[in-house]
Amino acid sequence: MSLVVGSASHHEVRQDGGNPSHDEDRQDGGSPRQSETIIAVQARQRRRIAQLEEQLETLEAGREAKQKQVNYYMAQGRALRRVVALFDNVEDLVAENDRRYDDSQEDQDTTLGQDRLQVGYVVLTQTLPWFHKKGCALEYDDYLHMIKMLRHGADSARGDDTSKLKTLVSEWINREFKPDPPVDPEDKHSRGFTSDACGRLLCPAELDWNNPAVKAGIRDRSDGYVVTDLSFPAYLYDKYTTNPDDLEEGLFKGKILLQGYKAVFTSPSSARDVEGDGDGTDVIRNNRRAKKSSSGIKVKKHVAEIIKMRKVTPRSIAYIACQVRFALSSITSWRSVDGDFDYVQFWETIVDFFERPPGREAHRRIDNLLEWWTRHVTYIADQPELNSRF
Repeated sequence: MSLVVGSASHHEVRQDGGNPSHDEDRQDGGSPRQSETIIAVQARQRRRIAQLEEQLETLEAGREAKQKQVNYYMAQGRALRRVVALFDNVEDLVAENDRRYDDSQEDQDTTLGQDRLQVGYVVLTQTLPWFHKKGCALEYDDYLHMIKMLRHGADSARGDDTSKLKTLVSEWINREFKPDPPVDPEDKHSRGFTSDACGRLLCPAELDWNNPAVKAGIRDRSDGYVVTDLSFPAYLYDKYTTNPDDLEEGLFKGKILLQGYKAVFTSPSSARDVEGDGDGTDVIRNNRRAKKSSSGIKVKKHVAEIIKMRKVTPRSIAYIACQVRFALSSITSWRSVDGDFDYVQFWETIVDFFERPPGREAHRRIDNLLEWWTRHVTYIADQPELNSRF
């Protein structure tokens, strides 16, 4: 009897699943092997999550590094229109330099335009010393991306300067000439030859704007009075007038031209210190005093410091000449041609005037003129540590 009971009890235990401890395991999630499997899966999931997080961090770091590189290229590109080439692209300069290293072109004569491009490439490598080495090391797609970002920065800087000078030029004209009505800082339609003050500055230097016949002829675009890039406008000259017997006298010494240069390459406030016949020493002294007083304070760098210019260059003068001319004009958006006036030809004429003087005496005059500019643009005379550049 006891055997039957014992057997029945044993049978009941087997029906219930055996060992009570196994019942607890089932309630907790299954057999020991299943529990181990779950733990292993969870461990793998944690490792995968950690791996994905690491990959995400790597991607974000790479994206951040790429963005920093893009920002760097764009910042460096801001110098290109200003000091290298206003209208030529980097690709054009590189292509001309490459052509010169082609043996098949070694003895071939070059044109004036090709020589201008080659000089532009030299200025490019002086302005961006890393460009040649970096360009040679990059894959083609990365190289194209770099060029695109440089161009974007260059065009952005040109647009910023155009916007800045639009307002500043009107302020300078109103302060100096006191026209009635004043030149509107926002409305460009009232500028150009319709404005007496702007017309005086845009008038070809060999003509007298105060002569009613000249003024009417220019406004009507009559024969003999069509204004083109072949004549230097009055704003390029000292006191905005020229000597009919010597058209180089006072050329590129115009006050508003110098103001425009300082506003772009140093600061708008520095443009107020322009004096026609000064040597810049007072402002240099003020700059040194300001440096001492601001010792230990982080000061925003101006364009000349950023691109490490130590002297005024021909192409930077040509750039400002075009920007000031545009600010005086009535056209509302940047373009290379304004009626009969071609800005590309104008820029090239000024560059050639400085870079291709005919003869030793002309070279001497150009050197003296550039020294005059360097004295007047005060940041340069006060930066002896930059003697290795330009």
